[in-house]
Amino acid sequence: MSCFTLQRCPANLLLRRKRNAQLALQCFSSDTHPVPVRSDFDPIATQRKREKQNQTSAVEKVKSSRSQNDRLFVQAQPAITNPYDQDTYLQRYLKRTLPVEVFVEVSKDLSEFGRRAGGELVHLHRQCELEPPYLRKYDPWGNRVDEIVTSPAWKRMHDIAAEEGLVAIAYERKYGQWSRIYQVAKNYIFASTSGMYSCPLAMTDGAAKIIESTKKTTDDAVHLDLAFSHLTSRDPQQFWTSGQWMTERRGGSDVANGTETTAVPLGPSVGCDRSAVDHPYRTHQLFGNKWFSSATDSNMTFTLAREEDADGCVTKGTKGLSLFYLETRGHDNLLNGIEIRTLKNKLGTRQLPTAELNLQGTFARLIGQPGRGVPTISKMLTVTRLHNAISAVSYMRRILTLARDYASKRIAFGTLLKDHPLHMRTLATLELETRGAMLMLFEVARLLGLEETGKADSRELQALRVLTPLLKLYTAKQAVWVVSEGLECFGGQGFIEDTGIPNILRDAQVLPIWEGTTNVLALDVIRALTPDLPDGVVNVLGSKKNEHGSYNDPFDLVAASPHAWTNLATKLNLLKLIDWQKNAPHPDMLTTSARDFAYTLGLHYIGVLLLEAANNGMAKETDTFAASEWINRGMSILKNPPSYSDADNQANTSLVMEGYTDTVSV
Repeated sequence: MSCFTLQRCPANLLLRRKRNAQLALQCFSSDTHPVPVRSDFDPIATQRKREKQNQTSAVEKVKSSRSQNDRLFVQAQPAITNPYDQDTYLQRYLKRTLPVEVFVEVSKDLSEFGRRAGGELVHLHRQCELEPPYLRKYDPWGNRVDEIVTSPAWKRMHDIAAEEGLVAIAYERKYGQWSRIYQVAKNYIFASTSGMYSCPLAMTDGAAKIIESTKKTTDDAVHLDLAFSHLTSRDPQQFWTSGQWMTERRGGSDVANGTETTAVPLGPSVGCDRSAVDHPYRTHQLFGNKWFSSATDSNMTFTLAREEDADGCVTKGTKGLSLFYLETRGHDNLLNGIEIRTLKNKLGTRQLPTAELNLQGTFARLIGQPGRGVPTISKMLTVTRLHNAISAVSYMRRILTLARDYASKRIAFGTLLKDHPLHMRTLATLELETRGAMLMLFEVARLLGLEETGKADSRELQALRVLTPLLKLYTAKQAVWVVSEGLECFGGQGFIEDTGIPNILRDAQVLPIWEGTTNVLALDVIRALTPDLPDGVVNVLGSKKNEHGSYNDPFDLVAASPHAWTNLATKLNLLKLIDWQKNAPHPDMLTTSARDFAYTLGLHYIGVLLLEAANNGMAKETDTFAASEWINRGMSILKNPPSYSDADNQANTSLVMEGYTDTVSV
């Protein structure tokens, strides 16, 4: 009974323990120093106090440990506050190129947009990376919906693109022929912090270019004017983006042999009232598979297909391809006969929704003449290739601006990186590459502005035709190299995803692939030059008019440079290049050498642009140094005969295929 009472009455137990403790203290005493016994002594309270002290001590230890961690080294983060204000080379180019009054207004807007790019866009860009799109095929009740769900940041980028007029500027033409340069400059600031929204803008710009060029010569104006007004709107509620659906399962660049999608004409009795309301522009229904569609969440697109005749037959090759306009959804907001099979899992550009589609009776409208799809779409290719270069140079500038800031903050071996000559020599090489690419980008933008305002003469039009594929080819390849080298400048941090730096390299890797690989573009350069082989290169290099309306000889620029021995070498190299092109033994040699020839042409053309910049009245010493360095490092990768011969081609094939055994697909 007593045990039971103690267990149920802990107060009795505590009192008993207290008395025992007091007796023990009375017994433990000496004759000289008896231990006094306090009548108010409470051993339980004392124990609790000690436990509390121990807990406090543990907390202090944790705080001390945290304090020590806080005192550990933390590397200052590189940053870009305003990509326009920090890009003095861009400012200098615009100042010497644009009329004074145009430069003042444009520069003010670019600086304001630069603040936005260095603030709001940085956070949206990162959010787009961390929240990639995904496909929701069914709703909770089992209905097929094929909805592409995108990040709120992606949607915000759409609104910003409209507000800032990133497409509209080129078509409002407030500044006439200079409007393209203004638009390219603004998109150059935007691209590397756009969360890949630069991609739908490229295709939107290209689509607007097709409509503007086509509606003048066809009866499609009524149906296309509305689309054009959406594509070039500054109102986020009205602004449309466009996709581009060219690539099918057989490939993308070889559209003549790769396009299998068919277009069935709609007769008077075909279709229903509902389709007439939802798709009033329709002339055909499309059937086929589009293996790779960029910016699939866009409002509209242009695509190629083969029109069927009355017997259901189609024409093969390029002559059988026609261009079609379609809107992705009807007035009921349902997909226009489109089934989204899957979103592509890509190395980079993961922020961008890219899908494989089945077209199952998609309503579309024929644009231009039947069988003229490839020539009609060439206008779009000029613009999208220009945008490809915008992104390339933008990525190059971004990685360099970050690396420059990092070099001023990072200490290695007791010295800031910027005080290590080897490190700065590396960055200078990348800076030189970026400057050269930027000059070629804006030269093509200048020529396009002349073409769009009817001010380009035949030589300038030829230069635009040659330089567009050359620009895309060169800048795309160099962007991957520059960004990779730039990433290395951050050491291990450049490899850590949390910094956001590796994403620049992944996204840059698409640039040599999209809108034509390097070899495809090199062959296009050769095709552009072939009609005027005797002086094609001279026309390209000498295409720029001076203030008197006459053409500058590129060799005059060479002669004006202060480094005479370098100029002589440059002039001889240019003459060799022209002579090599004129005297190629047979056409196959031009084809085989196309890549080396195009790359060498790009190196020479950039050399001329750098010389021009160095001889301008606004030039700095750095401009002269840049031109000299470019020329001194060598500007030709062309090989001498017997390279590119049949025997050399056979040797290349043997080298690659040695030991290869053909495999059989199971």
